[in-house]
Amino acid sequence: MQSNSGAILGLTMLAGLLTAVPVPVRAQDAPQSCEVPAYLLTTESSLPKVAETVKSGHPLDILVVGSRSSTISTSEASAYPARLQAALKEKLPLTTVNLSVEIQTKKTAEEVAASLVKLVEDKKPTLVVWQTGTVDAMRSIDPDDFRAAVDEGVVALQNAGADVVLMNLQYSPRTETMISVPPYLDNMRVVAQQHDVPLFDRFAIMHQWNDAGDFDLFTAVHGIELAKRVHDCLGQALSKFVIDAAHLDPAQQN
Repeated sequence: MQSNSGAILGLTMLAGLLTAVPVPVRAQDAPQSCEVPAYLLTTESSLPKVAETVKSGHPLDILVVGSRSSTISTSEASAYPARLQAALKEKLPLTTVNLSVEIQTKKTAEEVAASLVKLVEDKKPTLVVWQTGTVDAMRSIDPDDFRAAVDEGVVALQNAGADVVLMNLQYSPRTETMISVPPYLDNMRVVAQQHDVPLFDRFAIMHQWNDAGDFDLFTAVHGIELAKRVHDCLGQALSKFVIDAAHLDPAQQN
């Protein structure tokens, strides 16, 4: 029981890693770079509805279904969904980009999957970015049950007519010894492959940044400026990922 409590505490910290409180930013917190290796932003899956929408000149409506780590409590305009929208507007200047965020706090993939059809009916998005896995890991949900829930959710979204991007967990070096994350990462990858949907590997990207010394993700307390920089980098990376998966050429819009 003590071990499980430690894992829950650690992953609660993970969920709140980038919803930082204001503290002084040290010089060593400044990132050297937020570049992402090309292989982490490469996918063989495509986003045909995004491509059709942009090429036809219609507004691109995006719905981010996320959790606490989709937000920065003191600055929502700096959270990665808002940064994604800003980056897409810059790269696709002739396209109207609308983005809404649906926060599903403390809900497992199974609980979120049950609400996805109604969300799509209400929002009518072209693209749904579904961020999941953290709560299931915190609750030690059976990985097979997690995979079944993600599978159900992806099928529901596709049947409702939306393109889908799956986004996995955050990376935190503080939780590596507390919980086994790989089963959740692996099962999301399996579902993505089975349904031919792009998987934005946030875990591997953040792992890369931490290992490269671009961001210190181990420190228990993070400044708001650090959170903003990480979210901005995630938004930029996700915008490139979406554009590439849709096989769009931003230069054609400039």
